[in-house]
Amino acid sequence: MAGQEQKRPQRSEDEGTPPPAAPVPQRQDAARAAEVDDLLDEIDGVLETNAEEFVHGFVQKGGE
Repeated sequence: MAGQEQKRPQRSEDEGTPPPAAPVPQRQDAARAAEVDDLLDEIDGVLETNAEEFVHGFVQKGGE
């Protein structure tokens, strides 16, 4: 089988290739980053509050 060649179908460059995505303007990137930062700050605050309540529930009082 050393002398056999396999023929593969040739594809044109634009066939099956999705069009390039439109670039996102910098203003939208900055706005989205600010929204994500605000959301993460809010989550951080909630976690800190809930963590304090959680720990207070397990603090031993006296001889418990």
